[in-house]
Amino acid sequence: MTLAPAKYAHYFADFQALSQGPGAGAPPWLKTIRDNAWSRFSETGFPTARRGNERWKYSNVGPIAKIDFGLASGAAPVNASKALAPEYQLDGPAVYRLVFVDGRLHSGLSSPANGSNGVRADSLATTVADGSFDLEARIGNYAPLDDDDGFVALNTAFLHDGASVHVADGHSEKVVIHLSYVTTETAIDSAPKVTHPRTLVVAGRNSDVTVVESYTGPQDEVYFTNAVTEISVGEGAKVDHYRLLLDGAKAFHVGTSRVNQEKDSSFSSASFALGTALARNDFEVLLDASGAYCSLNGLYLTTDNQHIDNLISIDHAQPNCTSRLNYKGILDGKSRAVFGGEVMVRRDAQKSDAQQTDKNLILSHSAEVNSKPSLMIYADDVKCSHGATAGHIDADTLFYLRSRGLDLDAASRMLIHAFAGEIISTVKPEPLREYLDTLFSAAIPDKSLPFGITR
Repeated sequence: MTLAPAKYAHYFADFQALSQGPGAGAPPWLKTIRDNAWSRFSETGFPTARRGNERWKYSNVGPIAKIDFGLASGAAPVNASKALAPEYQLDGPAVYRLVFVDGRLHSGLSSPANGSNGVRADSLATTVADGSFDLEARIGNYAPLDDDDGFVALNTAFLHDGASVHVADGHSEKVVIHLSYVTTETAIDSAPKVTHPRTLVVAGRNSDVTVVESYTGPQDEVYFTNAVTEISVGEGAKVDHYRLLLDGAKAFHVGTSRVNQEKDSSFSSASFALGTALARNDFEVLLDASGAYCSLNGLYLTTDNQHIDNLISIDHAQPNCTSRLNYKGILDGKSRAVFGGEVMVRRDAQKSDAQQTDKNLILSHSAEVNSKPSLMIYADDVKCSHGATAGHIDADTLFYLRSRGLDLDAASRMLIHAFAGEIISTVKPEPLREYLDTLFSAAIPDKSLPFGITR
């Protein structure tokens, strides 16, 4: 086992405590995965040097590396956990909810599925202990330790609890899985918290699954969420995925999502982000068999000095696959945003159809977005397009609304809301769609006027 450099000694102490404490009873294969991941993190660390590192060129993770984050100790109060969880309810005959508080499953707030009806939704710790599912062949298969940024390695080194979801082949009934990851307030004189949420979703052949991931925490505390999600979409399966990044305004969040699609599968995802001092959404989809379809949508709103980085990649590895990528940002204050959209069409991936769009609404002279959509095409029979725009509220449109009796603030808010509405409208569960619409409407900055317009 590789020891930690001095600057990561606090992580190594927590790693040893996990290995010798709660994680001591893990099977040999899991211990090996953790040890290998820790060795990798010790070698790579955090990507604090941005020169020559295109993946982190516009995002400075130095503030994360400088703080000695520590794992939470002890159980959080139930009332505190409930208060921080998202306020909406998903309905249906097959809805399962897993709530993780400070990195551990909270059984009192959760309604898992035991697998008797073809659906298994439980904690990773429980699934590993009972050996009911072949996790050894899945964990780390879609999110390997290949990247040089260290975040996946650090998450894997602390792999103990998290969400394990498995829907059996042929389970055609709609299954809804709500995964809620909550960070609670830090005790006085304790180090700022870090959690390493791990999610594994396996949608069997011809299954129909909706997965909602939400991340929340206290608004006025510094904490760090380092999340990794792996999703396998079987042949003919359909997965609707929603990712809600609702951490506090002083929080740091790095999320890594990896999706693998098989023949004739469908994967639709919508990512929503509000708040956080620094956020990263690293999302990759591999279209690994003919007929696969994916649609990736995203919406974020930043203000003050917030920073969000969306790095989205779609790999057309096989022919006759279709992808749609559409992200939108709303920026105010001195906030910064990064969009790196990459679509690769491999040499044998003929008949690929890919569209990529990034649109940004700038509400302040001091806000800034760095957008870099890209296509890498190695096949000759394809239909691909990409584009990026950034601009302010159109003055003529604003004038038209005001001529219909709206005041300046109301007209401005209506236009901003309409801009966001295109992404929010893609959300299929009505309670979640209404919740997000209310949330983003409330977050629209007041007095959002186009450049050059004064009262």
